[in-house]
Amino acid sequence: MKNKNQCRVQSAECRVNSKASKLESLHSTLYTQRSSRGFTLLLAVLISSILIALGSAIFDLVSKQILLSSAGRESQFAFYAADTGIECGLYWDYVQNAFSSTSPMTQISCGGSTATVSRTYTQSPPDNPGHPREVSTFSFSYSGGATAPCTDVKVTKNYLPTQTMLESYGHNTCVLSDPARLERAIRVSY
Repeated sequence: MKNKNQCRVQSAECRVNSKASKLESLHSTLYTQRSSRGFTLLLAVLISSILIALGSAIFDLVSKQILLSSAGRESQFAFYAADTGIECGLYWDYVQNAFSSTSPMTQISCGGSTATVSRTYTQSPPDNPGHPREVSTFSFSYSGGATAPCTDVKVTKNYLPTQTMLESYGHNTCVLSDPARLERAIRVSY
């Protein structure tokens, strides 16, 4: 009988020990899950921060590329306007002789618009005394309003010896107060 009672007592102890170990195991599992939740939250915040930083860096890069490409486009407009001015000046000088002192023209046509030619004649310029000089200037814009490209051309004819210099200043827009206004120039001497 003693053995039976001992077994019952030991069995109760075994059950109590078994329940205690299960409670410890459950407590350990819950504690690990709770501490993992904090770590998971920290990891999620860290990954989110990295993704936001990466996204803002890509956005910054793309916006700078857009600005750079639009500046290149506007620069091309200004350069082509300057090139058109040189071509126009060469045509009116070679073919029409519009800038000569013997038969000067007052109006010429360039780029689909009429330009008025203004002249100044200097008998003895300070930088080249004793050699007369005539400077003709004209400006024209292209169809498309005030925001369209425009060109200013200066034709300088030196006499004794004879030399002609054409300078063309192309602008991407005719609006003088535009902060994005660009100027490109071309000079030809002959």
